[in-house]
Formats: sequence, structure tokens, C-alpha cells
Amino acid sequence: MHLGTLSIRSSAFTHGGRIPVRHTADGEGVSPPLVWSGAPQGTRELALICHDPDAPMTHGFTHWVLYGIPSGTTELAEAGGQAFTDGVNETGSPGWMPPSPPPGHGDHFYYFHLFALDARLGLDAGMSRSMLLDQIDDHVIEQARVVGLYSRA
Repeated sequence: MHLGTLSIRSSAFTHGGRIPVRHTADGEGVSPPLVWSGAPQGTRELALICHDPDAPMTHGFTHWVLYGIPSGTTELAEAGGQAFTDGVNETGSPGWMPPSPPPGHGDHFYYFHLFALDARLGLDAGMSRSMLLDQIDDHVIEQARVVGLYSRA
């Protein structure tokens, strides 16, 4: 992997900023809009994982696993992602699982990791975060992330 130009952001929150209630279990629970640019030459496919390492579980909590995103794609609209291959979130269900940290547990950081891959992998739906990472490990040519935070009183 090399340091490059791949970047990802959201119009719903700034990097390190608070995720709006609309995108959490306390609101409508829709996934936030994401936009990226600078995919390196040789990118054939993209993958996205949203993970909360602050969840009170030994391995954190995965909120979203999405892959099979064509290299020419540069955004996911709010509540988007249906056109791509869904993995499973921590509950074993496909799609976005909105943030729902335990009340009083403090700030949780939600990492939206975008991976540029050097191959079209054609992976089956239903992969967990760890399964996907195992499959893409040798194909990641660059990655970027944007981080949002959320907490409940």
C-alpha cells in the first residue's frame, strides 16, 4: 500500500464531528451520504466498512459491510448502497445498522473505511467484516477513512 490521493467524506458530518441524530437509531436510522475521490490508477473495485471499535465488545461493532462497488462510483447517497453487494453487520443482517451506543458510555467513534482494490473479486453476499478483510487483504492498493462520533446521555 502507498500513501495516495484517495479520500472520503460525508456532507452530514465533518471528520471527527458528530453524526447527526437522523443517521442513528435515535432518529430515522438512514446511512449518511458519503463521497470519495482520488481512487488510484488500477482500482477495479471498492469496498466500504463502518466499524465502531468503542463498542463494549472485544472486537467492537461492525455497522456496515458493502463491497462490489464499481471503480467509477464516487458516492453513496443517503440511505444508499442497495445497488452493491451487502455483507452483514454485527447482528448478522445485511445493510446499514445505525449507531446505538449504550447510554452513558461516552463518545463512540464510527470509522467509515473505503478500500480501493486492484481486482474485481465477485464476492458472494453475506460476508462479515473479518471475512471481507481476509478476502481483500492482498488486493488493497489504497484506503481512506472518515470518522464520525456519536454518544447518548
